[in-house]
Amino acid sequence: MKTFFKALIVGAVLVGAGFGAFVLVVSAPEPAKLEPSEVATAVRVTTVARKLVQMEVRSQGNVEPRVQSDLVPEVSGRVQWMSPNLVAGGAFDKNEILLKLDDRDYRSTVERNQASVERRRAEDEHARFELGRLEELVKKSLTSQSNLEAALRTQRIAAATLRDAEIALTQAQRDLWRTEIRAPYGGLIRTEKVDVGQFISRGQAIASIYASDAVEVRLPVADAQLAFLDLPLGTYGELAADVAPDVVLTTRYGGREYQWNGKVVRTEAEIDSRSRMVNVVARITHQTGQPLPPIGLFVNAAISGRNVDGLVALPRSAIRNQDEVLIVDGDSRMRFRKVELFRFDGDQVFVSGGLNDGDMVNL
Repeated sequence: MKTFFKALIVGAVLVGAGFGAFVLVVSAPEPAKLEPSEVATAVRVTTVARKLVQMEVRSQGNVEPRVQSDLVPEVSGRVQWMSPNLVAGGAFDKNEILLKLDDRDYRSTVERNQASVERRRAEDEHARFELGRLEELVKKSLTSQSNLEAALRTQRIAAATLRDAEIALTQAQRDLWRTEIRAPYGGLIRTEKVDVGQFISRGQAIASIYASDAVEVRLPVADAQLAFLDLPLGTYGELAADVAPDVVLTTRYGGREYQWNGKVVRTEAEIDSRSRMVNVVARITHQTGQPLPPIGLFVNAAISGRNVDGLVALPRSAIRNQDEVLIVDGDSRMRFRKVELFRFDGDQVFVSGGLNDGDMVNL
């Protein structure tokens, strides 16, 4: 009996709780309904302005000597003296004496040839005098014509012998002068292969030198990029100063940034069949207050190209679907528009058609 009453009480409580919850739900006020409003999306745009743009072609290369050669003696002999500058890295001026050979034998040869010239000159003077004497005798019919012809032959032989002796003397003097090896231009020593007391032969290379007035850099450029430099096919040899493109060379060396200004002076005659590259040669001359870049230095180059009018410069990220951009129209809506791409350059792209001044391009 007690169990029945307990179950009845529990049931009554549950029914009352359920009725109360129903009453609360039914009597609750309805929330106000709000219509959602459109929220405009914020975008970054740039306003189109067509302008004149100077093209720039980038490349890289190593610094090389403009003029380099081997120092070679023209006579043989033992090294008697060497200049302190005749060491790797040494600097020298034009016509500076870098090395002297033992010249005693060459001086003796000069003296012997001088004596020979003096003897031949005396013989030539005697032959001329004898020829003149016989000519007078022939006029007076005091000697025969054959004697005159013999004297003439003797005088001609003496004159030729004198000329031969003078040439030999000049050659001996030239060889004596060549015992002092002089620098053909101002520059630096790259390597040297000689020492005092060493016997060197004619034609033996004793040092490698290069000029210090200018250096060159061979810059490979893709054949498609040559159009931006305005260098037509078949441009060979030195370029005229008024058409030679400017070039700026930069590098980072020893924790510092360096920059040099130069000119593209020529293009090489061949196109690499594998890489389709053409080498253009930039020259940097000595500039006041700034040393030339050292040989072997790796540099970056920016070559100034031709001017193109009516281009629009945009970030590369603004191009969509390869040849389209998003235009923000007068109703603040974005629409796709096809454009003509002129050139990709690093993070930029140049557009030549499809955009007008004042258009807003989504970035």
